Amino acid sequence: MNFLIINGPNLNLLGRREPGIYGQNSYESLCRRLEDFAAAHASTAHCFQSNHEGAIIDAIHAAQGKYDAIVMNPGAYTHYSYAILDALKAVDVPCIEVHISNIHQREEFRHKSVTAPACVGQICGLGLYGYEAAMGYFLSKET
Repeated sequence: MNFLIINGPNLNLLGRREPGIYGQNSYESLCRRLEDFAAAHASTAHCFQSNHEGAIIDAIHAAQGKYDAIVMNPGAYTHYSYAILDALKAVDVPCIEVHISNIHQREEFRHKSVTAPACVGQICGLGLYGYEAAMGYFLSKET
């Protein structure tokens, strides 16, 4: 499988931004981890991160015909980006939404995802492992 891993705003600051919530690992180490996980399963993973909604939408649009699945942590866009929701609905590439923290244990505004309805599922609170869990789900569907 060919995975597109999309990370939204502020995830480029992993390891530095609120490490008590998001952990000590850097964004670069997350990408290496996911690339290694994919390679171990005869697959590929391409990591994309942007702090800009339009760039994320463009990446989703470009996924059609190029990637088999999307694993996406939309960051704060989770809670208000109907444009990302519409982009996910517009392509025929399944997506799982991932959150490092458990968004349901955090501030009230984080409890609702407007992007999740366009996704196969949502994984939250499992730390960086959530990305691998999402990839593992798609890999299990291939067999």
